[in-house]
Amino acid sequence: MTANWRSLLLVLGLGLAACQPTAPIIVVPPSTAAPTEPPTPAPVRVYVSGAVATPGVYTLPPHSLVNDALKAAGGASADADLDRINLAQEVRDQQQIHVPRRGEPEQNQPVPTSPPGGAATPGAKKININTATLAELDTLPKIGPSIAQRIIDYRTKNGPFKKIEDLKNVSGIGDATFEAIKDLITVEP
Repeated sequence: MTANWRSLLLVLGLGLAACQPTAPIIVVPPSTAAPTEPPTPAPVRVYVSGAVATPGVYTLPPHSLVNDALKAAGGASADADLDRINLAQEVRDQQQIHVPRRGEPEQNQPVPTSPPGGAATPGAKKININTATLAELDTLPKIGPSIAQRIIDYRTKNGPFKKIEDLKNVSGIGDATFEAIKDLITVEP
């Protein structure tokens, strides 16, 4: 009987061993993170000034060209000198695009400023307030970027200045400011 018991115990032991729970096998799938898409570029805002139908600030899609900005401003006016700007250049956010008029001086030419005392330098070219850019107007004494912008906005809305004294109709230009710049400006068609 001992042999039978041994056989029985052996069979029971093997049976119990087979019934013992084993640690579960966990299968972890490889990481499948969703591909990240590049961020969508933001629209660009540009200021279009000069010889265009409707000067102003325009919001354009990313990667727009100067030509797109010109179209947004209603197109070039009849006196625009489009050969002086690169219509195929991509615009940047907060860029000013100035469309020059035929005969308008180059923007990168030095603009005369008055010496101390307010007198114009002999032979210095005066700034034509009917065609001057914001940068050119900004070089005048007592005229900062905001007043320069008001001058451009005024002439856009009301047409060209007829005499330099008409500049006093622009908000922010009083007698003192006018006296400081009157020898540095001119009105030409």
